[in-house]
Amino acid sequence: MSTDSPGPPTHEDLKRAYKSFKKRLKLTRLDEESKLNYRPTTSGQGSGIVAITPPQGFAQAVWEELVKQGKLKRAGHGTYELGENAT
Repeated sequence: MSTDSPGPPTHEDLKRAYKSFKKRLKLTRLDEESKLNYRPTTSGQGSGIVAITPPQGFAQAVWEELVKQGKLKRAGHGTYELGENAT
């Protein structure tokens, strides 16, 4: 994970960053869902979180390239959400 790569992001950088983003989004959603209800039974309600600040350790160019590829979308205020080409 490099934050100051001189050239364009490599395929491996993009792959690691995207995997890291999806994992962070999943964990953020699970964390939020666990706080929705204090009772042992759940209401089945999902988290409303759709966008997060991307994980640190990757250059901004990596996130911009993922946006270009359609895997992420800008959500504003430095946050991103999964794009239409998300797998």
